[in-house]
Amino acid sequence: MSEQPGPETHEREALTVLVADDHPLWRDALVADLEQSGITVVGTAADGPSAVARTRATIPSVLVLDLNMPGLRGDEVCAAIADLPTRILILSASGEEPDVLATIKAGASGYLVKSASGDEIRQAVLDTAAGEAVFTPGLAGMVLGEFRDMQAGSSAEPEPAAGEDPRPVPELTERETEILRYVAMGMTAKEIAADLVISHRTVQNHVQNILGKLHLHNRVELTRFAISRGLDTPD
Repeated sequence: MSEQPGPETHEREALTVLVADDHPLWRDALVADLEQSGITVVGTAADGPSAVARTRATIPSVLVLDLNMPGLRGDEVCAAIADLPTRILILSASGEEPDVLATIKAGASGYLVKSASGDEIRQAVLDTAAGEAVFTPGLAGMVLGEFRDMQAGSSAEPEPAAGEDPRPVPELTERETEILRYVAMGMTAKEIAADLVISHRTVQNHVQNILGKLHLHNRVELTRFAISRGLDTPD
């Protein structure tokens, strides 16, 4: 009897990826690796303008994007397709703070340096498609710190008064608000699941529901939103 494909197999089959990198050997190797793992690659691009055009033409689930592209930099590509539902994973040789922050502010969902292993890159693509914010270790804290600094320097959103419930949106359930607080603290879906003793998939479903209710596109935007509402501290 043949083995029935599991949920993860179906997720990979439904997932589409476009790879944009101006180094052909690296690009081709990444495409081959993703396809071998069952992920559909709908196209490639070798420069920034092509990345924008092909992303608009194919609307992939995830754009895996190099930072230093001819024609348009990675952050410029992010800004040019900010209206699309495609999630963007930056895969770059640079781990410098200005590069990371520029792309995240422009709309990227995550950032990996190219020293990551093949397994780490494949998992990052899957997690990005599921709405996770994926970062090379050490970079997530930098991004959270920047968001907090941005909020501290802004008067647009007043801080909750002492003892006041900072819950920002009444339409969220108590569980969704609880998960939103964990997101603001920089915890991954797996860490949230372990802390709440629920499944990883249940956390991902809650995050997707919250994104829909708040009309946000990815977990990075959700983190920024939650921090702006004072939810980045334990309840």
